Amino acid sequence: MSLKAMDLFEAYQQNKLPMDEGYIVSSFFKTTSSYSIYEIVSYSAVKDFYASGNSITLQTNGKKIYVLVEPSNFIQKTVEPYCRAQEFQIPLRFSEANIITAKNQARIIFNKEPQQAISAFTVLRPEGMNFAFLFYSRPDVFKSMELFFSKTLNQEAGIPQADAAKASAEIAEICAQTLTWPKDRE
Repeated sequence: MSLKAMDLFEAYQQNKLPMDEGYIVSSFFKTTSSYSIYEIVSYSAVKDFYASGNSITLQTNGKKIYVLVEPSNFIQKTVEPYCRAQEFQIPLRFSEANIITAKNQARIIFNKEPQQAISAFTVLRPEGMNFAFLFYSRPDVFKSMELFFSKTLNQEAGIPQADAAKASAEIAEICAQTLTWPKDRE
C-alpha cells in the first residue's frame, strides 16, 4: 500500500516529495493557549524545490487555505484576523471566512475560497509541537485530511469531538472543491 502522508521534511530528505501534486498541512500552535493556525497548501507541477536552513521552497503555483482556532477566552475575537498581532494573524477577513462556534465557545475560522501562491511558496521547518505533513495525492486524500483534522482539532486545539468532526468535514469538502487542479477534474 502506498503512503498516504508523511512529515514534509522527511519526505524531502528521502526524496519522496512528489513533483506532480501534493497537499501540505502545517500547524502553528501557541504555547500559552489553544490558539492554533493551520495552513493547507495544494501544489501541482513543481519546477524545482530546495531546502535552505529551516525551510523548503517549492517553485510552483499553490492554493492555500487557512484554518484558525480561537479559544473561548481569546480577547480579540472581534478583530479581523488580518489585523491582529503578527503571531495571531492570518490574511483573512471575516467576510471571506466560514466560522463554526463549538460547544465550548471556541471558534474555527477558515477560508471560503483558497488564496493563490503564485510562482513559489516556502514552508518553515516546524518547531516544538508544530508539524508540516505532506499528504500524497490519492483518491482518498480528502478523507484522510478529514480524519487528520478531526483528531488534531480535538486533541491539539481543544475542540469538542462532535464539533471537530463537523469542522473537519467542512474543511475537507472545501479542500476537495477548491484545492484540486484542472487535470484532477478531467
